[in-house]
Amino acid sequence: MEQVSSTGRPVQITVTDGYDLKGFKGDAPVTFIRAEFNQVVLGDSAKIVVSPEGTAKYNFTCSFEFNPEGGVTLHDLAHKPVFLTMTEVLPKEKKQKEEKTMILGQAVVDLLPLLEGESSFETMVPLHPLPGSPLEPLRSGIKQCSLEVKVFVAEPLLTVAQISGGNLLKVTLEAAYSVPESFIPMGLLQNFMVGLQVPSAGEKDYPIFFKNGTLKLGGEREPVPRPKKWPIANILAPGANNIPDAFIVGGPYEEEEGELNHPEDREFRNQAECMKKRITWDLESRCYLDPPAVISFQKRIADCRFWPVEITRVPLVTVPKGKSAKFEKTDDEGRLSFHGVAYVNMVPLLYPGVKRIRGAFHVYPYLGSTVYEKTKCLFSLFRDTGHNLIQHNKIGGINSPVPKPVISKNLKEDKTVKEKDMEARPRPGDVQASSIKSQSSDTPLEVEPSLCNNPEGQQYVEAGTYIVLEIELDKALVPKRMPEELARRVKEMIPPRPPLTRRTGGAQKAMSDYHMQIKNISRAILNEYHRMFGNQAVKVGSDLDSETLEEQKCQLNYELNCSGKYFAFKEQLKHAVVKIVREKYLKTTAFESQEELQKFISELYVFLVDQMHVALNQAMPDDVQGTPSTIYTSSEQLRLFAFEAEVNENYEMATVYYEERLVREPQNLEHWLDYGAFCLLTEDNIKAQECFRKALSLNQNHIHSLLLCGVLAVLMENYEQAEIFFEDATCLEPTNVVAWTLLGLYYEIQNNDIRMEMAFHEAFKQLQARVLQAQVTKHRSTSTVEYVEEGGKDDSCLGPWGITSGSSTAAVKVEVPAGLGAPLSILDEFLDESSNLQSESHEPILSVQSQDPTTSQKPSNTFIKEIPSKKEASKCQESSTCLHPTLYSVSQTPATIFMETIRFLMKVNAVQYVHRVLAHELLCPHGGPSCEYYLVLAQTHLLKKDFAKAEEYLQQAAQMDYLNPNVWGVKGHLYFLSGNHAEAKACYERTISFVVDASEMHFIFLRLGQIYLEEKEYEKAKKTYLQVCKRSPSCLTWLGLGIACYKLDELTEAEDALSEANALNNYNAEVWAYLALVCLKAGRQLEAEQAYKYTMKLKLKDESLLAEIHMVQETVGFGNPSF
Repeated sequence: MEQVSSTGRPVQITVTDGYDLKGFKGDAPVTFIRAEFNQVVLGDSAKIVVSPEGTAKYNFTCSFEFNPEGGVTLHDLAHKPVFLTMTEVLPKEKKQKEEKTMILGQAVVDLLPLLEGESSFETMVPLHPLPGSPLEPLRSGIKQCSLEVKVFVAEPLLTVAQISGGNLLKVTLEAAYSVPESFIPMGLLQNFMVGLQVPSAGEKDYPIFFKNGTLKLGGEREPVPRPKKWPIANILAPGANNIPDAFIVGGPYEEEEGELNHPEDREFRNQAECMKKRITWDLESRCYLDPPAVISFQKRIADCRFWPVEITRVPLVTVPKGKSAKFEKTDDEGRLSFHGVAYVNMVPLLYPGVKRIRGAFHVYPYLGSTVYEKTKCLFSLFRDTGHNLIQHNKIGGINSPVPKPVISKNLKEDKTVKEKDMEARPRPGDVQASSIKSQSSDTPLEVEPSLCNNPEGQQYVEAGTYIVLEIELDKALVPKRMPEELARRVKEMIPPRPPLTRRTGGAQKAMSDYHMQIKNISRAILNEYHRMFGNQAVKVGSDLDSETLEEQKCQLNYELNCSGKYFAFKEQLKHAVVKIVREKYLKTTAFESQEELQKFISELYVFLVDQMHVALNQAMPDDVQGTPSTIYTSSEQLRLFAFEAEVNENYEMATVYYEERLVREPQNLEHWLDYGAFCLLTEDNIKAQECFRKALSLNQNHIHSLLLCGVLAVLMENYEQAEIFFEDATCLEPTNVVAWTLLGLYYEIQNNDIRMEMAFHEAFKQLQARVLQAQVTKHRSTSTVEYVEEGGKDDSCLGPWGITSGSSTAAVKVEVPAGLGAPLSILDEFLDESSNLQSESHEPILSVQSQDPTTSQKPSNTFIKEIPSKKEASKCQESSTCLHPTLYSVSQTPATIFMETIRFLMKVNAVQYVHRVLAHELLCPHGGPSCEYYLVLAQTHLLKKDFAKAEEYLQQAAQMDYLNPNVWGVKGHLYFLSGNHAEAKACYERTISFVVDASEMHFIFLRLGQIYLEEKEYEKAKKTYLQVCKRSPSCLTWLGLGIACYKLDELTEAEDALSEANALNNYNAEVWAYLALVCLKAGRQLEAEQAYKYTMKLKLKDESLLAEIHMVQETVGFGNPSF
């Protein structure tokens, strides 16, 4: 950490003017200024008389030499200011030999701008008065006295490389709370000290000490904001202790990076920081890190992760004036007591863009072996350099940092000598403890038993002592990509595609022009007809015979030809016809043969006549027969039909429905996401990537599109693009739990443990904040419900992922985990329009499909890698979290950040990615096997048709939550797919009997109705299909209802239901087959033959149903035209 330059350079400090000055005696006091730096007096100014206006021109210049090799270093400039002390020279009294002086005040000049690359700066510094000084303002509002100061160096102290590669470290020690009860303010004066080491580029570390902590009894909370203080003693003016523009502002516990930042720690911290004893410092120490030191600092954090911050108590020694104290080396270590250590996790400083960490850290007994195991630190600042501390622990001396300890190069030998010394004489800092763990610390400490019993260090643990510390850097060690850069990179990969402008020409315009000309010509002909035969038509009325009409037609044609109007009409229509030929038929070149020309003219003539009739019918609607109304299928219905096709493994029909949605609304990105999720189900990753990128091109700020593009990039091993997508998502929506978790999973694939921990930790914080906010909202809503109606139900929930609360009157467990892995888990949310599940969400639900349980999936073996359990457990210590159940619900399923991500991935059919997240969920301390975990596993095995494994996991899920309707719903699907319809029927009936619906009720009703039809329980089948038709009508639901009614000989109801099914999907051969049966039994031959024709055309596959049709046809004697 030494400066490269070997020559000293002077730093000049010039005090030019003073303002609003006052003295003890007279209106024109005589004053002078003394400058001090680094315990050295730089000089005194001349004695200047202050004007009656309170101004004085000092023009006093002093300097000190900056020489990093043997004098003032960059560290001194960083944390030591220049003190300017103003003294008044009092007038001599009679018989007085020497002048008397009185100190008025003291100003502080911070030299930090010199470390920012500046060679000179000017500042107006306040002159802080001493107690009793006339400079003290008598009332508020009076201007404070000040000095104008200029600082100058001939050339910048830092090179360009040092400015760009160096850094400034600021460490702020606020206080130690809940200290042992044995700490009392009476008796022998004690110096409470805290120290830590900062690595440098060389072999020696730079120590930072905080001394002279103030022991307080408690009773009130420390005020915020409060100023930070210089780590220097014997400052004369109280106000000069404060660092300019530096304050301790505090903040919510949940936003800290320390150990005591969980909800369960809030009560303890409130009590400790209000009522219990504490030691306050409020000191800020600075340290300059040159580029090699920054690299060393970064490497040490990556290697050690935790930083030891030591705390101890040393008796204060009073030194008489003019004498120096001498100490025996054998007594040095005996003076240390209550030697403890806090382990500060410095890893967040390696997170991209992070410059500051602040938090509360538990204090543990100092044990050398434990400290080395946790931090790889061999030496103690207080124990191994105790003689230096004692020499500087005197009342009356300036409290400056201790000289660097001389560390032996042969660390092993030095450690051996110290271990022998430990065996000969016990250390007061060692303590016997088997296991130490904070209330909510994510880093439990296993401490080996010590041979000596030291109750002093153990008192920190018993009292729950913790220190509040802040570490801040001027620049982040790891720069973070700016959101603008990420957005630019995304645009480079996926350019935004604005909707295409509608063409003014084209086939549609040509047709509309043709229709318009037809209407104009028809009006002209009608006008001509009325001119010629209007009077005759009025007399005769509507009794015109055909001969009269034919005669009038001939006369009209003759008149049009003679007048030339016929040719005018042809010319008027010619341009529109030419446009149709060019735009509709794309004919722009000459025909090769006469036959081809005649064929095209015939085809064109038929088309033009048909279009003429269309235009005339539009112009004269009274003469047009009413067209039958068509049932318009909405986008949501098409999505439901696609779901049904997926469940039945009819992927061709599902593709038709998805593509129809895209044709209708090509600019709707949700349609593209749905189609992409379907492509993931069918393992068409390339097409899925195209769909997700198309959605992102429509809206480059859409979070779910970014996440899905990132997931596909990982699956296709485009890792650089995946990082861009995930980072951009976290920048656009920093509160998105899934985005941070997916980013952490990406970093795990890249073996970047530090960034993985950062992402998981941020996801944990966001999930915790969201749940706390939901609990507050839920508490308010519950209180309102209870006020209006005692004992009422509260159906609100925590978020969109199915973590719901239940009524106290319900005898079931209220739980709807949307990520349980059952097919179409989001379907009923969409069908029931359960907006209450989204009312309190910070993340909108992605409208995409879940996967089909009947589809075989093959997860990528190259993507899923084994995760060592020990390493995983350590990673999850910091990153995992649990949603704490509220007091207002019967039961709730804990959710971790990984289960949140699993739910999202299962909704979009990213099963290949789910396996990795399941491994995290299993190994997380707050996760592990749960009902939802086993449900997800069961679905993944259903996809692979591994029914035995799926049944095993469902049994485990049922053991954990026997009253969960989703468990029984998925079990019903398992038995249905495996052919055990009796067991499936029992499971489905149990599912629909619950008060709370399962996640996939649509298909539970469909399959239960099918089982009823197979077992000839037609009344139950009718009732079941009626329920599902009310909830979510589709072709299959109406078909089932129609079959049940047909079997019950309710032909009218059957025909109505089948007609509804046919209107929703007229390509279903089974619907036409039952329509044929109904028409045969109703005696309607024409309809029966038409229905049978379409049944055969669509190739009905049910041979038994076809045989039944033939039997009924033979019975009634019609219905088959081929007879």
